[in-house]
Amino acid sequence: MTSEITLFVNPTAGRGRGAHAAQPAASALRAAGFSVRTILGEDAADALTRARAAVRGGTGALVAVGGDGMASLALQAVAGTRTPLGLVAVGTGNDFARTLGLPVRDPAAAGRIVADALKGDRLRDVDLGLVNGTWFGTVLASGFDSRVNDRGNRMNWPVGRFRYDLAMLAELASLKPIPYRLTLDDGEVREIEATLVAVGNGSSYGGGMRICADADPTDGLFDVTVVGDCSRSTLLTVFPRVYKGTHLSHPKVTVHRAAKVELAADGITGYADGEPLGALPLTARCVRGAVRVAGL
Repeated sequence: MTSEITLFVNPTAGRGRGAHAAQPAASALRAAGFSVRTILGEDAADALTRARAAVRGGTGALVAVGGDGMASLALQAVAGTRTPLGLVAVGTGNDFARTLGLPVRDPAAAGRIVADALKGDRLRDVDLGLVNGTWFGTVLASGFDSRVNDRGNRMNWPVGRFRYDLAMLAELASLKPIPYRLTLDDGEVREIEATLVAVGNGSSYGGGMRICADADPTDGLFDVTVVGDCSRSTLLTVFPRVYKGTHLSHPKVTVHRAAKVELAADGITGYADGEPLGALPLTARCVRGAVRVAGL
């Protein structure tokens, strides 16, 4: 493996933490004997073009410094290659790092872990989801949660997390079941009414909400969490339990496992790793060992 490592940095992640995190991460890599080059990009498309060029050029690893958005961009560059991915998670959500048991908002520790893993060749193959050519590491969300995202993204005010809190309240006010057509591993089409369906390669989304709490990103299968037709009061009771994963025991919640999931519903957008994938219907495939991760 070449000793040159590429830092893939989002300077605005975590309200500016990305820019500050690059330095201790780079210091840890240099202390381990690696040379470090940094790529930023003028926007997401330009950053991805630069990351892919670094991978094609034979970089020893691509180390994403930022949140889940930056991790998602990095996955598009390294998935299906043998170039290792490192994560320095300093964004708002950091769910891919949580799934992999890596440090969150501790760039020095994350940098040391990446450096030690690369130096000792301690790399592990991790599954990814694939939808229409886009890779994801955590959860494909659809339903109530994606409608909250849709509404929040349309709002110009307020800024920050509060925008999505208001969007959630607005969606709760208009809550109604969604008719889904769900197909698992080319089986029979299941027609269900649900509040949301989440397809998890990883366990959490939204900054630690463990919607697919038992998902294992090394078993070659998705965990598919279906929250059934809920009243507002039931949803408000169940949803807080998602942070501990105890919602899975609620009678309105069912979990399936499958390597291929087809989701169809009218007027619903799919989001994966917090990024919009497009309108349903969508088909997600779990690709075993699609990315090499430098970590614990």
